Amino acid sequence: MKKRILTLFVVALAGVIAISAQGRRGLRINEVMIANDSTSVVDDFGRYNAWVELFNSTFGPLEISSVFLTNDPSKPTLYPVPLGDVNTEIPPRQHILFWADGQPNKGTFHTNFVFVPGKDNYIAIYDADGKSLIDEITVPGDLKPGQTYARKVDGEGGVNDVDAWEVRDGSEEKYITPSSNNVIKSTNLKVDMFAEQDENGFGMAIMAMCIVFTALLVLALCFNIINKIGARISTKRKEKALADTLPEVVSEGRPDNDTGEVIAAISMALHDHLDAHDRESTVLTINKVRRAYSPWSSKIYSLRELPRR
Repeated sequence: MKKRILTLFVVALAGVIAISAQGRRGLRINEVMIANDSTSVVDDFGRYNAWVELFNSTFGPLEISSVFLTNDPSKPTLYPVPLGDVNTEIPPRQHILFWADGQPNKGTFHTNFVFVPGKDNYIAIYDADGKSLIDEITVPGDLKPGQTYARKVDGEGGVNDVDAWEVRDGSEEKYITPSSNNVIKSTNLKVDMFAEQDENGFGMAIMAMCIVFTALLVLALCFNIINKIGARISTKRKEKALADTLPEVVSEGRPDNDTGEVIAAISMALHDHLDAHDRESTVLTINKVRRAYSPWSSKIYSLRELPRR
C-alpha cells in the first residue's frame, strides 16, 4: 500500500513539473530598450536604465523563478531569476519588466548584465536546466536612444523571428509600451461582427436557450446513468450477501454411484417425514383446506322444484 502511494506521489510530482515546464515555453521576450533616455520609464530607484519586457503568452499564471536571462550566448545561465519572490508569477497574458543595469543587489528584477548601445545586443531566456532555450532575439545596433525593439503583436512569432519584430520610436503609430500591450485594441472585432449580424439579439437568445437545454439534457443523462450504476451495484451487493448466508455445498467424498434419482428420493422422504422443504430463495407452499360438508349451506337445497304438469 505504501509503495502504491509513493508511486502515485512521484507520478503526480512528475506531472506537475512537466506542466510547469510546458507553461514556461509560453514565456516571450516582448520589447527591449537598449538606451533609456528621459522620455521612457524609470526603475524603482528613479533611474533611466535599459529594460527588457517579458510576456506570458499563455492563458494561465506563469512562475518564472529559476529561469535564466542572458546577453551572452556562451553563458546561458548568466542571470538566474531568484526564488522566493511572489512578484515573479506573471498573470495570464500580462507583462513584467527586468532592468538591465548590472546591479542585481537592487532586487529581483535588476540583472547582472548591461546592454551596449550602438552594437547588436543578444538576449535570451533559458529554462531552469540552463540548456533548454525558451526565446531569444538579437536587437539591431542601429537602435537610437529612446527607441525600442518590440514584437508587432504581443507574444506572436517564433524564436528569433525577425519578421515579427519592429522598431518603435514613440510616435502615435509606433508607441512604446513598457508593461503594457504592444497593440491596444479599442474594439473587439468578433463582438462588432456579431452585433452587425444580430442587431435585435434573437440569435443570442436562441443560442443561450440551446446551451441551457443542452446542459439540462446532459445532466439528465448523467443522473440516469448514475442511477442505473447504483442499482446494479446494489443488486450485486444483495446477491453477494445472500450467497454468503447460504451454506456451501461440499462435493468431496461423494460416492460415484450417488445419482440424481437417489438424491430426489431422499428429498421426498424427508419432505413426507418432516413435512418441510429445503432452503430455497422463493418457495410457495399450498395446503389443501378441508371443510365439513353441510346440506344447510348448500345452494341446491334453496332452489324450488317446479310442479309437474
